[in-house]
Amino acid sequence: MSTESAAQVQLKIASFNLFNFIAPPDAYYDFNNIYSEQQWQQKCDWITAYVNQYRPDVIGFQEVFSTDALRELLNAAGYPYFAVVDIPEVADEFIYRSPVVALASKYPISAIHACRAAPELAALLGLSADFTFSRTPVRATVVLPDLGPCDCYVVHFKSKRGQFSVEQAQELLGVAPSAMQASFAIEAAAKWSAAIVRGSEASLLRYLIAQRRAATAYPVILMGDFNDTLHSGVLSSLVSTDTRLIATYGEQGFDDYRLQDAYQLFEQSHYSVTAVARPATHYHLTQGAVLDYILLSNEFDPHNDQCLAEVEHYHTYDRHLLNPEYARDSHSTDHAPVMITLKIRQ
Repeated sequence: MSTESAAQVQLKIASFNLFNFIAPPDAYYDFNNIYSEQQWQQKCDWITAYVNQYRPDVIGFQEVFSTDALRELLNAAGYPYFAVVDIPEVADEFIYRSPVVALASKYPISAIHACRAAPELAALLGLSADFTFSRTPVRATVVLPDLGPCDCYVVHFKSKRGQFSVEQAQELLGVAPSAMQASFAIEAAAKWSAAIVRGSEASLLRYLIAQRRAATAYPVILMGDFNDTLHSGVLSSLVSTDTRLIATYGEQGFDDYRLQDAYQLFEQSHYSVTAVARPATHYHLTQGAVLDYILLSNEFDPHNDQCLAEVEHYHTYDRHLLNPEYARDSHSTDHAPVMITLKIRQ
């Protein structure tokens, strides 16, 4: 086997929340949030070090403000193909909010598409017909060795920050700030408002993926910061099973549109290796949670007769979260990048 053929036996896919990637002199969210040139260089060096060490073939990014800077950084690191479909919102001159998602690839991208919610389905969900994703998901069709065209989606679902503040609701409802019980209830409602948006985004995106899948039959890779646990009620629509539809269309019909957690696919094939708890990808105070995921279509399920590749390895890069060194990690990220290694079936 030639060196080139050997290199194509495996493919690596990573999801990477960059945590406020913005080049100075621009600021994120507040005029005080501006990196010095040294801090910005540290951040770029940290990202480059990860990429150079693990060499993913395709990387989905979240929290991108400076898209041109990221494109240049990745191009220099050996990723000539780049996809972005949105621009961050400028709140006030040099202050930015609403970062975007992006994708970088070593292999050609044949098509780039901005995912927009279907207004008819949004209305059926009780949403306004002009409902939009918090961050517009990217769909990039990457032509991968041995697999051919593959639809790679990058998402960053709505955070748990409420759609409104407690203070806004208190004023609207005529509730005094000193009314503690009412304030607690308002705060719970604010959090639920974010959950409604997050769950709606997941349902609307799965519909778009299914539509595209029906039209092309391309393999699907969905990656990103989900801002919730995958099997929570809010996000379960991404991986849910409807036994009524299976009874109608059959198991194979369901499998064609199913998405599965890459970690679980890895665990099924490597049970003895994964006997330890799944590493968290984000920590709030001391509480860890898995918020970053890579989901795969049935072409990556070894139990499916349509399987083209399987998850050989799953890696969570969390050293900077568990054992940070200031000189190395002070301007890294608050998430752990996750990466899977796919072994192509020959």
